[in-house]
Amino acid sequence: MPTPSDRGASPDRTPLEPIRVLRPRRTDALAELMKDMPPRAPVGYDSFALPGPPSGTEASTQELPPVRDDHDRTRRSRDIPRGRVPGLRRTAIAMAVTAAAVVGFGCALLLADRGETTAAAAPRPTATPSAAPTPTPTASGATDPDGSGTLRQGDSGPEVSDLQERLRHIPNVYDNGSTDGTYDTTLTEAVARFQLWYGIRGDEDGVYGDDTRRDLESRTGG
Repeated sequence: MPTPSDRGASPDRTPLEPIRVLRPRRTDALAELMKDMPPRAPVGYDSFALPGPPSGTEASTQELPPVRDDHDRTRRSRDIPRGRVPGLRRTAIAMAVTAAAVVGFGCALLLADRGETTAAAAPRPTATPSAAPTPTPTASGATDPDGSGTLRQGDSGPEVSDLQERLRHIPNVYDNGSTDGTYDTTLTEAVARFQLWYGIRGDEDGVYGDDTRRDLESRTGG
């Protein structure tokens, strides 16, 4: 192989280009091969009769419903007017009625709350104080705050005996107490116990006043 004298310089000979060789194909080779093959014998098939339907099946046979094609569906959709869907109007009316009922119920509750607030804010009339009972003067000239006929420790007489008899009828207040007609310490404690147990607030503790008298007489008979 010749080498150039100077590196980088092209040789004087023209470089060879690749040559493309075309070879024609034989398309008639398959046809010739098919001609050489022997003819193939035809395949025979046996024919036989199909069995008929059993007797009585024609009466029970039902016809199938006609099949709706796309043309019928398209025609039915065209028959419906535009902008109207079946059932949409009823749904809209039902929703409107429901919304109106909810709004009315809410307004009623709001008005009821306002009425209660106004009634609560309104000033209530103050009760007029009843006139206090005029205290009755005692024998010494001073007024008795427990009312007339008041009995207290130190008193004696038939009224004290009556008080002792009545207290003995009240369970666990003056059991087996004396009925000598003397308003002593034991009787004072019994009267105070009766006032405490039965919630009598109008008289002093241990003093047999009007409130204690009315309650005791109502329980033991007038």
